[in-house]
Amino acid sequence: MRKFVTFSKLVLGGLALTLAGQVMAQAYPNKSIRLIVPFPPGGGNDVIARVIAQKLGERLGQQVVVDNKAGANGIVGLQALMAAPPDGYTLAVGAAGPLAVNPSLYDKLPYDPTKDFSPITNMVNYPLLLVTHPSVPVKTTQDVVNLAKAKPGTLYFASPGSGNSGHLAGELFNNLARVKTVHVPYKGQGPALSDLLSGHVQMLYSSIPSVISQVKQGQLNAIAVGSAKRLPSLPDVPTISESGVPGYEAYSWVGMLAPAKTPKDIVNKLNAEIVDILKQKDVADKLNQQGALPVGDTPEQFGLYIKAEIDKWGAVVRSANIKAD
Repeated sequence: MRKFVTFSKLVLGGLALTLAGQVMAQAYPNKSIRLIVPFPPGGGNDVIARVIAQKLGERLGQQVVVDNKAGANGIVGLQALMAAPPDGYTLAVGAAGPLAVNPSLYDKLPYDPTKDFSPITNMVNYPLLLVTHPSVPVKTTQDVVNLAKAKPGTLYFASPGSGNSGHLAGELFNNLARVKTVHVPYKGQGPALSDLLSGHVQMLYSSIPSVISQVKQGQLNAIAVGSAKRLPSLPDVPTISESGVPGYEAYSWVGMLAPAKTPKDIVNKLNAEIVDILKQKDVADKLNQQGALPVGDTPEQFGLYIKAEIDKWGAVVRSANIKAD
């Protein structure tokens, strides 16, 4: 009899916890939500965050307040998320650099990207566009490979800094094409682009919005994109994979995270809302204009994607012996 009573208590206790979680999810949210962006205002991560924040706030009936907490390659912002209560009222943008690259760049991180956060969804992928100065005698990816092999060490590619997505894209190109182009780090996208336009460096792997006006004006040549398929916004620009380096894919991506141990019902509620937002035509059009491809996967898929990206970019970091600035 005592065993039956004990078992009954366990069953009832588990049922109570389940019901409590369901009630919490139904009542959520009943106050504003803080969305941490671990980067300065105005960049691609910030743009995506604000698009989603506005739509999510409208759907949930509560304001979603964007809080830019930049610093240390995204570390400062993710530390703030890790320290927040796991109640769904503090979220953060999780990008490729802080989650997939930092574990290999730094000997010690204050967070574990696979254990200290609850993945909600990968919102968008940002394919990188390979552009060259018009003085470089290349028109295709294969031309770049041929020139790099004929004159090793003479092609220089700029990036906004060591360990940046543009830097890693160039090193991945070197690895897969078996060539040696030389990385030149700058302190930000502005100086890197300025030196490319001046012809001091020959190439740049860049987000599309940062260089598309220069491409249209003929100041830069668009060689290829790093996505698996051609982009709807640039249908005449081939992929790097199809035009000279098979298997090449390089994205910067922007996902949504909650603190670890956030109730599953809340994570699922946020996932369902954000995934549906990404399917709306006005949102998809706005993202395409930014050179972003909407994703909207499940929390489980996003978690596996983060782990795969850590392995992929970790191998590139180690192969090129990249160190944090």
